Amino acid sequence: MGIAGGLAAQEVNLEVVYVDDALAVVDKPAGLMVHDSALARGETDFAADRLREQFGRPIFIVHRLDRATSGCLLLAFDREVASALGKTLMARDVEKDYVAVCRGWPAEERFTIDHPLDGGPGKPVKKPATTTFERIATCELAMASEHFPTSRYALLRAHPLTGRFRQIRRHLKHVSHHLIGDTSHGDGRHNRAFRMLGIHRMLLHARRLAFVHPVSGARIDVRAPFDAEFAKALALFGADVDA
Repeated sequence: MGIAGGLAAQEVNLEVVYVDDALAVVDKPAGLMVHDSALARGETDFAADRLREQFGRPIFIVHRLDRATSGCLLLAFDREVASALGKTLMARDVEKDYVAVCRGWPAEERFTIDHPLDGGPGKPVKKPATTTFERIATCELAMASEHFPTSRYALLRAHPLTGRFRQIRRHLKHVSHHLIGDTSHGDGRHNRAFRMLGIHRMLLHARRLAFVHPVSGARIDVRAPFDAEFAKALALFGADVDA
């Protein structure tokens, strides 16, 4: 195939969670960049390249996922559908649900973070950014943390109402409930604690996408499965994230 060091097709194909003639939703694994950018730093393996090869046709990525984030990635097979989906996103008519693990126990079961964010490197202008959160479950592990004999963590469902650069990660940092495994905005002590448990990835997963199909008008509602390491983290909480 000539990509990813010549790996066999079955080793580089992304799992497809929905596909038709107009669009697809795939499950992007953690650690894979969506496309080349200033943040790539010498990377040569990108989801966009894999997907063009996998589907054998042009593809248009409709929204972004951070390299360390896994889950639902929406793409279109022509510019018109991509444009229509982009307008749907801008109108906030696409439901995007993420599952995350953070340090500490947020005091409220449901809370909203409304905190402006810049656009990342080279984009210093801050724009409105809002994320709603729901605390699904909590756990307390027998690992010392600062002056405490145990460490507390929460399993969250996150719903970003805007799409700013690393929005969920930076919003959680803003309220000192750092995302576990986030090496840029997280807490190194807690990241190390999870690595000792065999969990080496950032614990943010784009679990669900729901939207109206721009061609058929049907409602599409899909979920991306959790990988083995994320499932290991979920087991700490013993909760059903889709309940």
